Amino acid sequence: MPQPNNPQQVNLDAAVAGPLFMLAAALLFTMLNLLVKLIGPAFTIWHIGWYRFFGGAAVLLLVFGRQGNPYRGHNIRLLIIRGLTGSAAFLSIVTAIRLLPVSTALVIFYAYPAFSAVFSYLIYGERISRAEIACIAVVVIGIAVLFDFSLDGNLFGQFMALSGAAFAGLTVTLIRTLREKNGPVIIYLYFCTMGMLVTLPQFAMAPLIPSTGTEWAMVLGIVFVSVTAQLLMNQGFFYCRGWEGGVFMSSEVIFTAIVGIAFLGDPASWRFWVGGFLILGSAVALNRFKANTMKREKRLEQAN
Repeated sequence: MPQPNNPQQVNLDAAVAGPLFMLAAALLFTMLNLLVKLIGPAFTIWHIGWYRFFGGAAVLLLVFGRQGNPYRGHNIRLLIIRGLTGSAAFLSIVTAIRLLPVSTALVIFYAYPAFSAVFSYLIYGERISRAEIACIAVVVIGIAVLFDFSLDGNLFGQFMALSGAAFAGLTVTLIRTLREKNGPVIIYLYFCTMGMLVTLPQFAMAPLIPSTGTEWAMVLGIVFVSVTAQLLMNQGFFYCRGWEGGVFMSSEVIFTAIVGIAFLGDPASWRFWVGGFLILGSAVALNRFKANTMKREKRLEQAN
């Protein structure tokens, strides 16, 4: 593929497009959280997972399946592994939310940028500066302040939240290799297919079909919102490193807090404002560090 003639424009696009894709995905994932919460306790994690994965695969196959084999991609083995790790992350965090206060589960889960940084170092040897490490730490602190973090609940729930963070960190790290020769659609299709296979046995043992128009609307909303959010996030990782995109995605907790204040009557305490400032401020600072790094690398290339 021919490269643009203006490398500075490429750098600018990468510095802006990545955060925009991630923030849009975080907003849609907030909508997904709201739908999952309102759909009611009759739908278990297996029902929710099945409808999300099966519906997502059906939409992608319907839209893109006419152009030949939709499962034809590069590095099929890694696509399958990424699909399984992503499915494990989703089921782990949903389980944790059922066993723990949602604030505790989310605080633990949103440590996944740190896991991604570790996996990036172990798999790719990617170095992280002290300033960037500080950004990750500030994000975690901001989330803790926002939700008044405390380790309530049972140890299994805490373990599942931590497992979800680890699986999510590994998942976003693997996208770095997959995105070189695979687009966001094929990556998400394998994710939905693997998740569908994982949730099918439990769903088949106790199938649950929506019985009202409202339930159908919410199930379809879960499907289409999750598809759009996931494709935006996958596209965002074309412009961000795995742990870096995870930091931007942590803005989901702020959007979730806003939804709670606007629609569920949650109080807007000082924790919301302080935690929100720490999270978004750290994301902005991280983006500036990335832009400055690009400029330094460009100057070094021109000097050589």
